[in-house]
Amino acid sequence: MHFHTSQNSQSCLLASSVAVLQAEKRGSSTGVGVGELIWPSPSDGTPFWKKDFPSSGVSPEVFADVKDSDPKHIIHVTAEMAPIAKVGGLGDVVTGLARACLSRGHTVDIMLPFYECIQKQHIKDLTVITKYNSYHDGNWVPTTAYRGVVSGIPVIFIEPSNLFFKGQYVYGGSYNELEAYLFFSRACLEWMQVTSTQPDIIHVHEWQTGALPLLYWDIYHHLSLKPRIVLTIHNMEHYGECSKEQLSKSGLEGSVYASIDKAVDDRTIGHNPERLSLLKGGIVYSNAVVTVSPTYLKETLCTGWLASTLVRNRDKYFGILNGIDITMWNPATDIFLPVKFNDQKPEGKKFCKYYVQRGLGLASEGTQDGNHVPDITYKAPLVVCITRLVPQKGLHLISHAIKHIEELGGQMVILGKASDVRVQTEFEGLAKLHNQGPCIRILLMFSDELSHMLYAAADMVLVPSIYEPCGLTQMIGMRYGAVPVVRKTGGLADTVFDMDDQSNHNKANGFVFEGIDEGSLNCALDRAFTYFREKPDEWNGIIKKVMEVDNSWNNTAGKYVELYHSI
Repeated sequence: MHFHTSQNSQSCLLASSVAVLQAEKRGSSTGVGVGELIWPSPSDGTPFWKKDFPSSGVSPEVFADVKDSDPKHIIHVTAEMAPIAKVGGLGDVVTGLARACLSRGHTVDIMLPFYECIQKQHIKDLTVITKYNSYHDGNWVPTTAYRGVVSGIPVIFIEPSNLFFKGQYVYGGSYNELEAYLFFSRACLEWMQVTSTQPDIIHVHEWQTGALPLLYWDIYHHLSLKPRIVLTIHNMEHYGECSKEQLSKSGLEGSVYASIDKAVDDRTIGHNPERLSLLKGGIVYSNAVVTVSPTYLKETLCTGWLASTLVRNRDKYFGILNGIDITMWNPATDIFLPVKFNDQKPEGKKFCKYYVQRGLGLASEGTQDGNHVPDITYKAPLVVCITRLVPQKGLHLISHAIKHIEELGGQMVILGKASDVRVQTEFEGLAKLHNQGPCIRILLMFSDELSHMLYAAADMVLVPSIYEPCGLTQMIGMRYGAVPVVRKTGGLADTVFDMDDQSNHNKANGFVFEGIDEGSLNCALDRAFTYFREKPDEWNGIIKKVMEVDNSWNNTAGKYVELYHSI
């Protein structure tokens, strides 16, 4: 069904603004009007987020006039990289930080396992560069290093000749994952050794590469390598539990590290057997340790079994907030949006909202005059929650929000998957209960395309996490004009400031609650809905404000570069 110009003055204003905006974005003087927009329907044979989209013409994020005076060579050693080996936020962070440092004039490489599941067609100029042997469990394993380019970043892929990294997914292959990452950590150092590669910084991430600092300082630094080591901890919940025997397979003597001041897992002291933690070892042996927000740093110094280790190493522990890729997440150029918009011309957001409402069956299919954007688009706030359905994300608060938002006369869309069968079953039950109604849609899947559309459609983005080291959802939501409703923890506390907090009025950009109970969430949602319905001028001011916030990687990269220089 085609959109025709409506008699309704509000829709006319929107339509003309969108046509102008689209013309500007295409570099055309005439532009294509919204008359070409075909509204989707739940009865369509192909869901609206699975149609063919134009390929992106957007080049990787470029920062003009930001060049550092003393460029370094940085090698990231990581288990994930977006988009070719992405499971969570780790992959986004590695790609975003690497790209930003490249644009600032540094030499950057990423070293990644050559997972069998990586689709090689997404790698440019893939070629074999080195064949060498790397040690594992008493043997030297023939290994191949490839070089290619992904998202404008040079990547070195490490492929052992054994079964490591085989399977359909990044994680969960039929090999011992811990031993595979121990092998990978050493194979990266071995490659630098045999090729005489001397980076200034080796930047490792999470427990998977936590053994690399141990291997570096106790083996490879004595051979020839001279870099310094930075470890970024993205989530303290994953700590790389490891037996002494498993660590010994890397060529280190595992028992040497079973002490409080090295890598013993403090929780297992006095048990049989005592265990090691690769993450703890990485903290002790790195020159600098970073976590992904200042507030998460404070939280991890106070709670959790690693707190005492972090306190002992406090002088080299830093909190640097993650960024987002403002090229990939840009409502003015986003190929997945039916209508583009920006902070100067936000009118297109209304069309994105109605498009999603129509496609998901949350709005009627055009019985109004002229099939204009109807009242429900203006009157019913649309709350979006895009998340992995895991306990960290506040599952009881998410399920409660469904009920409360419905009571308030709003609409809610949840997009996410559960790894736990019981959680999946619970949310399947909620979907069965609500998905045929007029207010709620629970979509138990992952879709990059749909997530872009939902951010663009949302009036509010809900992030009720129990803990959140950084959080990208609230930053992406703000970029698309979705007002954040968040729990005050970790990176959420560093990026979202409450509208009713008079002491922080200049930063106020969302709605924040502190408790982990349903009442605290209700209060934040009630206040957000009141602003939306009763203070439209202030609400539009918040939308403009959140879209103008600079959460780009360039800010973050500058802080990492300072840290690289300091060590």
